[in-house]
Order: sequence, then C-alpha cells, then structure tokens
Amino acid sequence: MAHAEPIDIDSPRVRSAGRDALSLALIDARNHSLRWLAACEKALPTPELRVPLLAEIDPPLWTFGHLAWFQERWIARNLQRARGPACDPAQARLASVLPEADSLYDPAVAAHDARWDLGLPDAQATRQYLVETLETTLELLAAADESDAALYFYRLALFHEDLHGEALATLSQTLGFDAGLLPAPATTAVREPLFFPATVHELGMQPGGFVFDNEKWAHEVAIPEFEIDAQAVSWAQFAEFVEDGGYDDARWWTPEGRAWVERVERRCPRHVEQLRHGVLAQRLGKLTRVPLAQTAIHLCWYEADAWCRWAGRRLPTEVEWEHAATAGASRGLRWGQVLEWTASTLRPYPGFAADPWREASKPWFGRAKVLRGASFATCGRLRDPRLRRFLAPDRDDAFSGFRSCAA
Repeated sequence: MAHAEPIDIDSPRVRSAGRDALSLALIDARNHSLRWLAACEKALPTPELRVPLLAEIDPPLWTFGHLAWFQERWIARNLQRARGPACDPAQARLASVLPEADSLYDPAVAAHDARWDLGLPDAQATRQYLVETLETTLELLAAADESDAALYFYRLALFHEDLHGEALATLSQTLGFDAGLLPAPATTAVREPLFFPATVHELGMQPGGFVFDNEKWAHEVAIPEFEIDAQAVSWAQFAEFVEDGGYDDARWWTPEGRAWVERVERRCPRHVEQLRHGVLAQRLGKLTRVPLAQTAIHLCWYEADAWCRWAGRRLPTEVEWEHAATAGASRGLRWGQVLEWTASTLRPYPGFAADPWREASKPWFGRAKVLRGASFATCGRLRDPRLRRFLAPDRDDAFSGFRSCAA
C-alpha cells in the first residue's frame, strides 16, 4: 500500500508513493524529458533532430515519442490498468490520441534500425504528445485508489521515463553535446578494501510498493566471506593496466572479450584520447583533463573483467555487491558515481513470472550482465542498491565502471 507520510519524490521511496506524491514525481519526470527535448533541439542541427544510425542509441524524436506512447499504452489506453501485474498484456486497447502511434513507437513493431526512416512527428508535435498524455495520466491517477495494484502502471511509467532520462544523458555523451543537465562527476577518496564475513543475504524484494519483475521475490542466498573495494576502480588504477599492454595481452581476456577488442580496434576505453601522464577524455563534446583519482567510466564488461584478471582480482557477484552496499555504508563503502558491472549474468530469481511489460527483463535472461548502483546521471528515484540494471557485455557507452573483489 501507499505511504501515508510525505515522501521525497527524488527518493527510491517513491516505489511506495501514493497518488499525490506519485503525481508530482510524474510531472517531474516529464518536465525533465521536456528539458532534454529542448536541449536536443538546440544541439542537433536539423528539424528532424537527425543523428547517426548507431546500435547503442535511438533517434531522439523516437525516444520522446516512445515515452509518451509507453505511458499512454499502459495507463490511458489500458482498460485493465487497475489490475496491475495481473493485467492481460494481450488485451484490446483504446485508440491513441496520436494516429499510428503503435506503428511508430512500439519497439516490437518499429525495429531499431528502421526508426531512422519512420517519418516521425516533428519536435513540436512530439512535445504536444508528451503534454497531452501526461495530462490524461494525471486525471486518471487522481481517480485511482491507493492500492499497489491500482498504482502499479503509474509507478512503472515513472521509472521507465527515469531510465530513459539516463539513456538521454548517455546519448549526449555519445554524440558530444552538453545539455547543461548533468552534474560533474565527483572524485572519491581512496579507502582500504572491506572484509565481510560469511553470511546469508536476502536478495530480491518483498511484496509491497512497486517491484520490477526481475526483483521478484525475496530469497535467502548464502555468501562466503569476501573482500571488496570500498570504491569503484579509478583512472589511476585502470591506467596501469593500459600502460602494461593489457589490451594486447590475450591472457586477460575471455575469447568473447578478445573478439570485442579486435572489433572496436581500441587500446584504451571509449572517449579517452590519452591515458598517460593524466587522462584526456571527451566529455560532452569537450576535450577534458580528468583527474586520475576520478572513477574510470565508459567501460564494458569485458574491460572490467580483463582488468580484474590482470590485477589478480575478480568482479563481485551481484549478491556480494548488494550486501556490501547495504551493510558497508557505515564502514566507508561508497557507490553512486558509475553503474557497476558485476560478475553475474542476468537470470530470473526463483519463482519468476514476467509482468505485463514482457520485454522488460525476460528477453535478456542469460544474455546480459548485471549492473548495480547508480551513476552521476542517475536520478534519485533510481538510486536503490537493490535495483537490477543490465546491459550486453560489450556496451561501453553507458556511465559504467566497476569495483573488484579479492580472488
């Protein structure tokens, strides 16, 4: 059920927010999306906001239209919205306020590469679609009851938009423009690794509030004793691997990782132009001198795994990471500058059943690697140590890094 006391709308506690706080959070998320739309209009030179066809991004106009479509599809057009996770995703839906919305913005219909040739509505029409769908959402929310089932799709739409907000930040880094919407990455003081004795950790979420399907349900996992870094690996640490010829030494790479190195034809992380005598990297389109003490970023899973092999260490499992993040905060463990790769492949928890948004997790089971934590671009609502993020192991465009454990 919803919390009775006031909730900070930029907090993970929004998972249990009632109508009033949820309404404010939805407005906040949509305003953030509109700020990104304005930034893209300013930074991208054509009315269509044209961008290169790259596997890791979507056309900005498609992304903004998709946000409005997703919210409308699961709320205004969904006659079973009050049923929450029990909703039938195959039901017939009401018509969209935007003709052809399903053919334009449904990822199952509009394949990734085809999105560049769809003839999308222009920025002003897309802005209007974002505004109209939010207005309808807020009207329906005001009439909803306060049960978790009745509020499920409102919370889902909120977190979906928040996740895309971070993806838009990633897009601005990939394309090299500064929207003025991101804080500068901070530098974390180096602390000694932390030791955790063997224990049993409850992984996953208990019922109550909003729960992503890949977080269902809570179950106990035994963890042997382990040692873990108190902070994510810094540029100074990663530079040693590069200077030691790490990218050219097959000993440190899995076969898949070695194939990735040869495919990208790089010998340092993405966006880095110099990694000797300091770091020179492209940050939002500007060549920037980055402090060596800053957390290494834009690393794929293969790079993180190779560094650990070179250093005689290993990536933490996701249960080790979660236990350390929750039990180690008072002992100096810090997270939140980068999303952090774990050793774990995304798999369902025991008893998993897909929620109505079938594409959320299930297609990635057995393929993606789990990321935990948050980056400097992550909004407060998603800064939950229990949240499971995931990407393909070759993705290096995200604000991702890692920490290590004793092998």
